[in-house]
Amino acid sequence: MNQHGVRWTSEQVLALAPDDASRRAGNKLGAAGPWSGTGSSGSGGVWGLCKGSGSKPYQTVVDTTGPACKCSCPSRKFPCKHALGLLLLWAADEEAVRDSTTPDWAEEWLEGRRKRATDKEQGDAGTGQSADPEAARRRAERRAGRITAGATELERRLADLLRGGLAAAEQSGYGLWEETAARMVDAQAPGLAARVRELGAIPGSGPGWPVRLLEECALIHLLDAAWLGIERLPEPLAATVRTRVGLTSPAEGPPVRDRWLILAQYDSSDGKITTRRIWLYGRESGRTALLLSFGAAGRSPQQALPVGLTIDAELTPYAGAGQLRADLGEQFGAPVAIASPPPGGPTAAALEGYGRAMRDDPWLDSWPVTLSGVIPVPTSPGWQLADADGGTGLPVAPAALARPGLLKLVALSGGGPVTVFGECGHQGFSPLAAWSEDGSETVPLI
Repeated sequence: MNQHGVRWTSEQVLALAPDDASRRAGNKLGAAGPWSGTGSSGSGGVWGLCKGSGSKPYQTVVDTTGPACKCSCPSRKFPCKHALGLLLLWAADEEAVRDSTTPDWAEEWLEGRRKRATDKEQGDAGTGQSADPEAARRRAERRAGRITAGATELERRLADLLRGGLAAAEQSGYGLWEETAARMVDAQAPGLAARVRELGAIPGSGPGWPVRLLEECALIHLLDAAWLGIERLPEPLAATVRTRVGLTSPAEGPPVRDRWLILAQYDSSDGKITTRRIWLYGRESGRTALLLSFGAAGRSPQQALPVGLTIDAELTPYAGAGQLRADLGEQFGAPVAIASPPPGGPTAAALEGYGRAMRDDPWLDSWPVTLSGVIPVPTSPGWQLADADGGTGLPVAPAALARPGLLKLVALSGGGPVTVFGECGHQGFSPLAAWSEDGSETVPLI
C-alpha cells in the first residue's frame, strides 16, 4: 500500500485499456514471470522491466496519480500492454511489486512529470498575455463569417431536399451528404459537418427512416437558425450553439474542488479520431462532470482515470448550457475507493432530468443519470430497467444490448434491485456502472 490509497482492482486497471486486444495482452503480462526490477513508491510511481523479444527488457513506468505511463516498447497505444500488465501485477501481488527506492531511469521520468506540472501551473497565469487580442478578434470574425456562409448554404440544401421529397435522399445515396459535409468542413464548422454525415446513414437504417431523417433535418435547421441569430440568444444558449457548430473555447469557469467519484470511462471513434469520455460525480457539490480527451492517427487518448476510485481534485467547467464538460486540474491527497454510489432516483426522475436538460440544449443526445432501486428485466425485444416498486421502466439502448456489461448487470442484480449510472437518451438508457444493494463495490459495465 502507498500513500496514494488502495491499490487498484484488476477491473479498474483493465478499464484503462484502449481496446479488447490490449486487455487480453495486458492480462498475459499480469503475472510475475516476465518481470524483474519491479517496485513502487509512496508518491505514486510503479515501475518494472519486462522481458520482450529483444535482448533488452522494456522499461515501463507508471505514475498512478495521473495516471500516465512511459514504456520503451514501440506501441502507440496508451496505456500499452506492458503498462497494463505491470499495473495488474501491482494490483494483485504486493509481494511482487513492493515499495522500494526508485531507479534512476524511472525517477528521471517521474521527476520530469512533476516539474512540467509545476511549470504549467506557474505559466498558466501568464498565458495569453503576449498574444495580440486584436489579431485574435479578427481571426474569430473571419471564422464566424465562414460558418455563417456554410450555415446559409446548408439551409438551402435542406430546403431543396424537402422541396424534392425525402425519397430523393434514398436515391442520391451517401455521396450527396459527404459532399455537403465537406463543404461544412471548408466553412470551419465541424459540428455541422458531423451532423450532416449522420444524415447519409439514415436512409439505409431500416423501416421508418423517413421519420428519422425528417427529425434530424429539423434539428440541423434549428442549429442553423440558432447560429444565424446567435446575437439574440441568451449567453448560456449562445455558448452551447457555438460548441455545437464546432467552435472550441477554453475551460474558464470558476474551479470546483470536490471529492469526485470516477464513475465510467469509455472510447468511441469516427475512424479518424478516438474520443475518450470520463464521467465524474462531485460528492459535495452534487455536480456531474465530463472529461473529454482525444487521440488521432491511431493513438489512444492520453487521459485515463481508474473507475471506482474517488479523487480530491479541482475541475474547471466549460461555458454553455448544463456546463457538464470540464478540465481536470490539481489533485489533492490520496485517491480512495468509492464508498457508496451517487444518489439516484426512479426511472421517471431520469426522464424528467433528460427533458430539463434538452430545454437548454435541444441537440443533446443523452444525459447522465443514476437510477436507484431498479431491476434489469427482459422484454421483447431487448431489456429494460424497471423500478423495483412497480413503477415505470427504461428500455436499454440498442447499442448497449450487445455489450458484455449487460450480462454483468444482470448477474449483479440476480433479480434484486441495483443502482445504475448511465446515459439516458432518446434511444434508451446505456448502463455504464452499477452497484449492488449494499453499494460496496463499483462494477464497470463498459
